[in-house]
Amino acid sequence: MHTIMSDKYQMFENRLAKVYKHLAKTARRQGISCFRLYDRDLPEFPLIIELYEDKVSVAEYLSSHGMDDDAYDDWLERSVQRVGNVLNAPREDIFLRTRQRKTDRQSQYEKISIEKAEIVAKEDGLNFKVNLSDYLDTGLFLDHRITRHMVREESKDKHVLNLFCYTGSFSVYAAAGGAASVTSADLSKTYLKWAEDNMELNGIYDPAKHHYVHADVLQYLDDLKINTFDLVIMDPPTFSNSKRMKDFLDIQRDHVTLINKVLMAMKKDGVLYFSNNLRRFELDEPAIEASSIKNITAQTIPFDFQGKLQRHCFRIIK
Repeated sequence: MHTIMSDKYQMFENRLAKVYKHLAKTARRQGISCFRLYDRDLPEFPLIIELYEDKVSVAEYLSSHGMDDDAYDDWLERSVQRVGNVLNAPREDIFLRTRQRKTDRQSQYEKISIEKAEIVAKEDGLNFKVNLSDYLDTGLFLDHRITRHMVREESKDKHVLNLFCYTGSFSVYAAAGGAASVTSADLSKTYLKWAEDNMELNGIYDPAKHHYVHADVLQYLDDLKINTFDLVIMDPPTFSNSKRMKDFLDIQRDHVTLINKVLMAMKKDGVLYFSNNLRRFELDEPAIEASSIKNITAQTIPFDFQGKLQRHCFRIIK
């Protein structure tokens, strides 16, 4: 039995080493220091492993592993050990996040640790505060690296709106691209503060140009003036039933209403980047009042997410 277990860990380590060699080469060539290394590649190891500079984030996904607590803890620690072997990373540089069983769909906002391991990570020459310990996500969604670059390329002199802005990484890119103004809206004060911190980290904090709106986006859309924005980013949660929201959000059911309200607030020929993570999402194109809709999912998948990404991304022109 022990040999079978050892073989299993060796298989995991071999897999990691092979993938790391391949991805690290591409990352170096592209000047990328934060990337996803492993995403539940082997069913016995339901982990997501990401590198942020010289730190390692290991997130464990819920699985019906059938182990008792002691066996599970042993499995987790031995898995982390193998990660350290491959990456030559000391244990204190590996940050482990495990998902608690919660029925609340908003559990992504729950703090999961009293530690505070924050670092500044670089992407595309910009700085971002990354938290490796306290939340289920680090604060920087690596899968939108290419989409952020697209936004930066077309932000010059534009009035930009970032809805469900999370920690404001799209806002930072837009401001760095020379946007005339950037408005970031989110229901979480924690994330809005984080978005402000990210702007400050890049020396582009300017209250006269860049605004942070604490609001339920579903209601906020009804208050927007028409023909105001040139460029909008909207990456909503798949579902949300936060107690602070008036209505609950179901992105398949509600996307037409959301998109059409956003288009009302945009100038003619304005661009909306719309994405979501619902695996079986289908865009109801005929119901959307746009002059052009392009599915850009394939173009926005980075090298470290090839074949692994379940999100959708569209470029919609008013």
